[in-house]
Amino acid sequence: MASIFTKIVNGEILCYKVAETDNFLAFLDVNPNAIGHTLCIPKKEVDRLFDLDETTYNALMQFSRTVGIAIEKAVPCKRVGVSVIGLEVPHVHVHLIPLNTMEDARFINKTALTKDQFEATAKAIQAYL
Repeated sequence: MASIFTKIVNGEILCYKVAETDNFLAFLDVNPNAIGHTLCIPKKEVDRLFDLDETTYNALMQFSRTVGIAIEKAVPCKRVGVSVIGLEVPHVHVHLIPLNTMEDARFINKTALTKDQFEATAKAIQAYL
């Protein structure tokens, strides 16, 4: 059965897209730790990060770096943290989280955004890509 992220890649579920290539997609997390919290995924569904072939792994990290740099320019923060956990969705995903404190990196405090805020944030990040 396709993961929720595969359904997003296939256009079955809408997302707030930040960046896209032939092989990767970046979109805003709908349950973000902070404004600008973005997920970077390979379009091909693979459950575990280290099951990616080396070329795809390196390309995902490069794609995530590019998106992370854009987030740092678009969202006021001290830095962008990177987290790969992979327990909640069986599809490799890199969390890019704007951080101002260590608490922002914990997946406990969430930020509620409106549709307009999500759209404005996605556009702000896109402007730096």
